[in-house]
Amino acid sequence: MQDYRKLSVWKKAHQLAVAVYAATQDFPAREVYGLTSQVRRASVSIPANIAEGCGRAGQAELGRFLHIAMGSASELEYHLLLARDLKFMKEADHSRLGAQVDEVKSMLGAFIRRLKADS
Repeated sequence: MQDYRKLSVWKKAHQLAVAVYAATQDFPAREVYGLTSQVRRASVSIPANIAEGCGRAGQAELGRFLHIAMGSASELEYHLLLARDLKFMKEADHSRLGAQVDEVKSMLGAFIRRLKADS
């Protein structure tokens, strides 16, 4: 078991979730239970799964939760694209958040590869 708060990937994922909450605050009110909720849930799922994996026993379990976090990052990527195409989000916000998602996915991939190499 390790402290997830010390992991760079968790810190970046947490910052991404905070940024997503800020970027979605002006989404249409009619979307509060729709896309706004989906985008926010996907963003929060990334650091939450990293944290949960760190609280589990063994690297195999950690790896499983990192894969779930990667799936949530891909889901978020799509939700952000949809939000942009629906004009709920400015292109600049989409680009900024997309770059953050790319960075987190890259870090998750490296972490997963390192776990596999260690086992």
